[in-house]
Amino acid sequence: MPPAIAQAFRAAVNEAARHVGATAPNPPVGCALLDRDGVILATGGHHRAGTPHAEIQAINQCRERGLLDRAHTAVVTLEPCNHTGRTGPCSQALLATPVRDVWIGVRDPNPHVEGGGADHLRQHGCDVHILRPTGPQGEIQAMCRSLLAPFTHFMRTGQPWITVKQALDATGSMVPPAGRTTFTSAASLDLAHRLRRATDAVITTGGTIRADNPGLNVRRVADHPDRAPRVLAICTRTGEVDAAYLQAAHDRGFAVQVCTDITALPDMLGQAGVTWAMVEAGPQLLAEITARNLWHDWLAITADHDGADHYSIRVREGDVTPLRLFPELAAVKE
Repeated sequence: MPPAIAQAFRAAVNEAARHVGATAPNPPVGCALLDRDGVILATGGHHRAGTPHAEIQAINQCRERGLLDRAHTAVVTLEPCNHTGRTGPCSQALLATPVRDVWIGVRDPNPHVEGGGADHLRQHGCDVHILRPTGPQGEIQAMCRSLLAPFTHFMRTGQPWITVKQALDATGSMVPPAGRTTFTSAASLDLAHRLRRATDAVITTGGTIRADNPGLNVRRVADHPDRAPRVLAICTRTGEVDAAYLQAAHDRGFAVQVCTDITALPDMLGQAGVTWAMVEAGPQLLAEITARNLWHDWLAITADHDGADHYSIRVREGDVTPLRLFPELAAVKE
C-alpha cells in the first residue's frame, strides 16, 4: 500500500469520525479523492441518513473546486454502495468521474449487498483494492473496522454495540467525594461528553436518576445539529420513573424508553435503530451487564491520588473498538 493511500485512509477515517453519532441507522463513512501523484483533492464524510454519502460529498467538493478532472484514486472506508435507497448508488457516481483506482477499507457488512459495489466497479474497468486484515495493511484496516464496529454488529445481530463508561477513584470506588458529582478531570469530562455525542443512546437506571438527577445530554461540547433524537434507556424493574424527570429528559431532546427486563434491552434498542449505546450507571447495573455479557467494550477512567486520570479499555471479543476513534484512547492498552 503506497504511503499516500495510507495517509488518505487516515484522512477519510478522521472525516467520518466527525459525524459518528449523527448517521444512524446508516454507518459513518469517509472518502478521499486523490490525483495521480497521491495528492488529496477532497475528503468527504456521510453526515446523517438521507444526505449524500461520503463519496458524493467528496465528488461534489472536487467539482466545486474545479478539480474533478484530476481525480484518479478514491479511498473509501466502506465498500461503495451499489443500490438505490434514499440516495443513488455511489459505485455509479464514482464511475461517472475519471476515478479508475479504488481502495476499500472494509467490505459492506450487510449480507444482502456485500461485494456488490466492488464487483460493479471491477466490471466497469476500475482497479479495486480491498485492504487485508494482516500485514502492512492491517493497521489501516483496523481503523476502518473500528469506525464501522457498531454498524457491523448491528447488521449481524439487529442489536447495538454497548460501551460501558466507568469512572473510579484510586481505591476503585465509583462514589465521588462529598459535595461533588465526579472525581475525574475536566479533560475526562470533555471526553465523556464527546462519547455521548458519538453514541445513539445512553443507558442508565432509575436508581442513578433518583440519586443524581443526571442530565446525560451533551453539554461540554457542541452536539451534532439536527440529529435524530438520542434514546435514553432507563432500566428499572418496577417501570416507575419520576414524571418530572421524564418530561425534563424529553425537553433535553431524548426519546425515553423504560426497560423492566435487562435481557430485553439490546433488542429494544435495536428496534429503535440504535447502533451504539453507552452505559452510564452505578455498580448494580454494571454487575448485571457483566453477568449477562451485554457489553462489548469497557472504558475505565481512574483518578489517582494526585488527581491525574488514567484510561484503560477492555474489549469482550476481538480487538476492534470504536473507542479507538478518540485520539486520547487510540493507544490505550487493555
